[in-house]
Amino acid sequence: MLTRAQISDLKRDFAATERGDDAPFPTEYPDSADGEPVYHVEVPPRTAEAPPAMLGEWDAGDRCGVPPPREWLLGNQFCRNFLSGLLAPGATGKTALRTLQYLALATGRPLTGQHVFKRSRVLLLSLEDDDSELQRRLAAARMHHEITPDDLRGWLFCATPKGIRFADMKDGGMVRGPLEAMLRQVITERRIDLVGLDPFVKLHGMDENSNTAINFVSELLVKLAIDMNIAVDVPHHTKKGLQTAGDADAGRGASAARDAGRLMYTLTRMADAEGETFGIPAEERRLYVRLDSSKVNIAPPSGEATWFKLVGVRLENGTPDYPQGDEVQTVVPWHPPRTWDGISGAQLNAALDEIEAGLPNGQRYSDKGPAKERAAWKVVQRHCPDRTEPQCRQIVNTWAQNGLVFNEEYDDPIDRKQRKGLRVCHGKRPS
Repeated sequence: MLTRAQISDLKRDFAATERGDDAPFPTEYPDSADGEPVYHVEVPPRTAEAPPAMLGEWDAGDRCGVPPPREWLLGNQFCRNFLSGLLAPGATGKTALRTLQYLALATGRPLTGQHVFKRSRVLLLSLEDDDSELQRRLAAARMHHEITPDDLRGWLFCATPKGIRFADMKDGGMVRGPLEAMLRQVITERRIDLVGLDPFVKLHGMDENSNTAINFVSELLVKLAIDMNIAVDVPHHTKKGLQTAGDADAGRGASAARDAGRLMYTLTRMADAEGETFGIPAEERRLYVRLDSSKVNIAPPSGEATWFKLVGVRLENGTPDYPQGDEVQTVVPWHPPRTWDGISGAQLNAALDEIEAGLPNGQRYSDKGPAKERAAWKVVQRHCPDRTEPQCRQIVNTWAQNGLVFNEEYDDPIDRKQRKGLRVCHGKRPS
């Protein structure tokens, strides 16, 4: 039997136990002993731990049907419920390419040469540019690709919020930012199919080198895509240094962003070796960029790069103070010349005839790098004058690999020594 003061202390102590502040207090009821009111206390028995949240497991034997196909929107770039990304250095054309891809979805036209599965409503958030600069980028693409205002009305929505985070730090913890709720509201009201958030680094206030922090942001983005049944795209800057096409580790900061994105691509400038192969002058190579899959693990990777060319568009917006107005870049699909495309069997056989005959001085042609006057690629170029040196070398190398041409020792009448030269296997000639 306890007094009221003892019961009060017991209640306070009981509430502070691991049962929590909301646990029921001991039950008290009055009694009497020697004329003094006293109280008996009955402490409820300790309850079991709260059951865990439901896991949601399912029996595979009960789900043997085939689910519906993934809902692709544009090529292998954007898909509902998945996070996409484009890794590129600054001034590579990343924003110009993404802008045209968004316009392709909004218009339902394959402006980038990539298949549009379904015309889609797009919400584009530019976190670096203001409204005027975003309008200039859109104007350049619209003018070059002949897109009318009616083509976009009701299909492309834009915003340029500044300082509003999708995720942030508060009181030392990671929290959703106000932008997350704003996006959900607009996605619902506008019936959005794809959200583009450019660039990733401006989307959050986290330490970009922390995998824990970036994983938190990425998981929020994936959850947004799944909850709203949309595609989410977050272009991202690359780290400094030499960029390699298709390098999934090219993105700056923590690797968690790479791991969360299911459809990751890189955009890189044309390399000098590629420019030589394609016959592009050195001063123009910066205008050509290649798009490569770096992490397409839900679709077959493309067999080769997808190329684009950057083109400048005069906006014709001159004023007395700035009579020239602005020139803004957009992109157009570009296809590199094929080594073998357009070459007839007659051209190839004529080159092979000359290789088999050898030089007029009795020497034979060579497929080796040091060869100069005896270089077989020069024979190919004489008969295929629209092909570059690297392309002609590739043709000769292919012939050598296939056994169409082979090396045979002979007596060099000029150098008076034994050396190897090319002969032709006539049974393997092109028809």
